[in-house]
Amino acid sequence: MWAIHELGNTTNFAPNNRVLSWFIGGLNYQIEHHLFTRICHVHYPKIAPIVKATTAEFGLPYHEQPTFLKALQEHAKMLKKLGREDF
Repeated sequence: MWAIHELGNTTNFAPNNRVLSWFIGGLNYQIEHHLFTRICHVHYPKIAPIVKATTAEFGLPYHEQPTFLKALQEHAKMLKKLGREDF
């Protein structure tokens, strides 16, 4: 259940941006960061396709935003939604 919770509530962003990945220590691979806490971040780009394929095989969510800006926009939308009284 814990891993499914992590998949449903975590989003990777800018997975193809190697400079950003280096600069923030692989934290753009949030899913792999939360699932594999003891694995060094340099391995996340190689692990991510395996995790993505496995989630698809079992019908589990794998959230990913293509860019950092898109991730910020989606986060702002979520905060706005959560801030509504009728939510």
